[in-house]
Amino acid sequence: MNAAKIEQHDDRPAMPVAVVTGGARGIGLAIARWFLDHAHRVALLDIDRVELFKAAAGLREAERVLPIQCDVSNPAQVQEAVERVESQFGRIDALVNNAGVAVFKTIGTTSFAEWRHVLSTNLDGAFLCSQACVPVMLKTGGGAIVNIASISGLRASTLRVAYGTSKAALIQLTKQQAVELGTVGIRSNAIAPGPVETEMAKLVHSVAIREDYYDTIPLARYGTVEEIASAAGFLCSKEAGYVNGQVLAVDGGFEASGVGLPTLRRNAEAQGKPA
Repeated sequence: MNAAKIEQHDDRPAMPVAVVTGGARGIGLAIARWFLDHAHRVALLDIDRVELFKAAAGLREAERVLPIQCDVSNPAQVQEAVERVESQFGRIDALVNNAGVAVFKTIGTTSFAEWRHVLSTNLDGAFLCSQACVPVMLKTGGGAIVNIASISGLRASTLRVAYGTSKAALIQLTKQQAVELGTVGIRSNAIAPGPVETEMAKLVHSVAIREDYYDTIPLARYGTVEEIASAAGFLCSKEAGYVNGQVLAVDGGFEASGVGLPTLRRNAEAQGKPA
């Protein structure tokens, strides 16, 4: 991406800037599209360089996109990435902590390395990116943070020991941010998506699991990445100016239904370990 081209336009300094992590695909890429459609410049961070630059090049208004390869669990890489964003765009108005990984195993079969990998990406990454972006936000009067949590952070679910714990902790981090940063003009909220039609879901959700979700979710369908993106965009917008420290479940009513998934329980039992 040509940085000089990004800086050539006279109106750019006044145009707001959003940083989206995990932006190479799925929900993160849909969020980037939302911001571009709403007159933002966007910095896309992702660990997968090939997919990241392919995604950035395919976006409309690609000249307003700054792709940066970054492992969000690495403090030095995060700081360098945010410095690049400030250098190229001059400001940061919104941060969406979307980067995340998952390991679908029982407590007994989840290794410590897998546990740390999930926690370091899903939780440490949001902490590090927020810590790096906040000083830049403050230079222009504040901003908004949206952390992409999960319905698994609100309710326990089979085979989600690392993932669910990381997302529950992310929700608590959101509340800490709301309390501490609200006083200086930075709002923080979380989105807890239910099942969403992504490439990952297509890979790991069997036909039986999908049927379980359809039976359990009141709207009887998966969400779309665009629906999650719209919620994230709203929480970053002026229209949500008095919304702070909240968790918005965008899940078709799944959290309200309060029923577990029998197929996942059977899968756990087949592993021969307690869930």
